[in-house]
Amino acid sequence: MLTEGTPLTVSELTRRIKQTLERGFSYINLQGEISNFKRHTSGHLYFTLKDETSQISGVMWRSRAADLAFTPQDGMHVVLSGRVTVYEVRGNYQVEIYSIHPLGVGELQLAFERLRNKLGAEGLFELDRKRPLPEFPTRIGIVTSPTGAALHDMIHVLGRRFPGVVAILNPVRVQGAGAAEEVSRAIADFNSYAAVDVIIVARGGGSLEDLWAFNEEVVARAIHHSRIPVVSAIGHETDFTIADFVADLRAPTPSAAAELVVRDRNSLIDIVREYWYTMHESMLNMVTQRRDVILHLLRSYSFNTPIDLHRRFSQRVDELQRGMAISMGHRFAMVKSTTESLHHRVGALDPEMVLRRGYAMVYKNHSIVSSSKDVHGEDDLEVKFHDGLVRTTVQ
Repeated sequence: MLTEGTPLTVSELTRRIKQTLERGFSYINLQGEISNFKRHTSGHLYFTLKDETSQISGVMWRSRAADLAFTPQDGMHVVLSGRVTVYEVRGNYQVEIYSIHPLGVGELQLAFERLRNKLGAEGLFELDRKRPLPEFPTRIGIVTSPTGAALHDMIHVLGRRFPGVVAILNPVRVQGAGAAEEVSRAIADFNSYAAVDVIIVARGGGSLEDLWAFNEEVVARAIHHSRIPVVSAIGHETDFTIADFVADLRAPTPSAAAELVVRDRNSLIDIVREYWYTMHESMLNMVTQRRDVILHLLRSYSFNTPIDLHRRFSQRVDELQRGMAISMGHRFAMVKSTTESLHHRVGALDPEMVLRRGYAMVYKNHSIVSSSKDVHGEDDLEVKFHDGLVRTTVQ
């Protein structure tokens, strides 16, 4: 025991206060309103719990915060359990929290309404910003728990309706502290890689607290900023979350979401078959109609008139050809007769023919002698008969 004159160090006083407080308030239940809420990067939660006149700091370590079914928000009235501790570095006392529960479901509902009104005022729920789903997606991104029944149901439905589609799972926690951050990060990852045509955000049914991760603003913002269409399938048909209002399409259940994003292959085959049958019948009818039209034209007088004209003129050409042949034959006969007559006349003038009749031709110096005056004594002459040549000398 210290006497009145023995001073204490600050550390000693703080330690004694810490021991006194922590022994006296080793387990408490406390209610109040949350303010200044902050989730540290370490995963620890820090906030102030207050009432009308007082406030106290609170801390919840990451190991316990991971079990929370919802994320505390400013203005939420809660009941918490924990113990009073002293942070010796600052000499502040605080509540180390074991568990937190909303002060009735009404508090969660109130927080839900506040966020819905806020986001609604910003236009996140407007119908004109909702994107249409692709008609024939080949890759579907799924954001849900890898161990939940929702994933099994969706895979079963996708495989049954369209076996060729590829489902890519981005596994997340769907409940508890940090679940909202994982969901929003998974949506952002799908957008970064752009490897899917549509995203399904899903989880099975549960209480309002169980579904609270999908009432978080961070999830709503992630869906709003997604360039890929998002389908929400949270809980059962009667459950509504903020994610449902922001999503491009809400499905009442995860199984229904799988049915909405892909068409039934057998139905598509039936549609294609019906289209083929309709087109085939239409083409047959068209061919029949066109054939009837052509046959009618072939039998019509107007269509056959050119054929008759062609036949008539063909016959006329044949007649002209025969007339021309006869005329040309007569002409050629006349020309032949004239030619033969001329030939005979020319033949009569042929010197060779004259020589055959006993005449002879006299040549002097290779020139024809046509007069006796051109011949003198001792001239050498050539006398040509029809059958030979004789040389002689004039005496």
